[in-house]
Amino acid sequence: MIMHYAVNMIPVGVLGASGYAGRELCSLIARHPRFSLAFATANEQRGQSVRLGGETVTFAAPDDVDLSHAALVFSALPHGASFAWVERARAAGAKVVDLSSDLRPGHGAAHVPYGMPELGAEARRAIRDADIVANPGCYPTSILLALAPLLAADLVRADATIIANSASGVTGAGNSPKRELLFAELSQDFRAYGVGNTHRHLKEMRATLDAFGSEAELVFTPHLLPVARGILSTITVPLSESVADPSAFYRGAYATERFMEVSDAPPTLRDVAHRNVVALSATMLAGTRQPMLLVTSAIDNLVKGAAGQAVQNANLMLGLDECTGLPA
Repeated sequence: MIMHYAVNMIPVGVLGASGYAGRELCSLIARHPRFSLAFATANEQRGQSVRLGGETVTFAAPDDVDLSHAALVFSALPHGASFAWVERARAAGAKVVDLSSDLRPGHGAAHVPYGMPELGAEARRAIRDADIVANPGCYPTSILLALAPLLAADLVRADATIIANSASGVTGAGNSPKRELLFAELSQDFRAYGVGNTHRHLKEMRATLDAFGSEAELVFTPHLLPVARGILSTITVPLSESVADPSAFYRGAYATERFMEVSDAPPTLRDVAHRNVVALSATMLAGTRQPMLLVTSAIDNLVKGAAGQAVQNANLMLGLDECTGLPA
């Protein structure tokens, strides 16, 4: 049942609002025509005030807020710490969008919809009807939406090894002080991390491939860019048959999706900065013995990769148009 509030505003809360994703959420909420910020929590920064989205936000301690004052709560708390607060928010009567990995596919949670509306009508319907939604990770958003149309059309070879290389801005690593993220350590450098196919986002990507019935292997290597925000992924996909016009294929697959952009030229981070979009391009590779497709995708890791996608899911859960208040 949709709740109705005075002057048509819907109160929402943010747990973990001092992190990069939490701050981005507060900024989006400040500009949202139907949301009002009921509370924003931060444990270490409780009592501090910051300007976000043109509004002054004062962080409260998590235990000091009344979760029942929000129709929906965004949990941007750390992985492993979020689930307990999701349960508390639901017990207080609020719907929840969880931005941590705690409830995502591959992490042992059952019956929690995966908040990636562009996966299709069934996924969007499950989000709309849900009380709790698991917001996808940033890397999986850039990779899975590049693969989903191929998987749905059964174009990925059963014995394929998909190679996904992704480069991310440093906000993806969070804002806790770390020596390796100091400017002097990052500037004029570029490096891989999570090598050996060990990154934690592999669990949700592998689980989503399994849900499509794909037996393909996935090899994922993330890289750290000396920029603040954005993810650029290049994904090599062995196909069961050649695709005559890859751009036309993707345009057809995402024809009704307002946050998917398909172009003939590879996207750049500038194309997507501060926008809730996935920009894609695809081209068949020359000189290979078997048909292989190269898909390039770009997202803003803090918007479509985190806070923007969370607002998109919240819009659906609260009966609003999913594009409401989002920068396209």
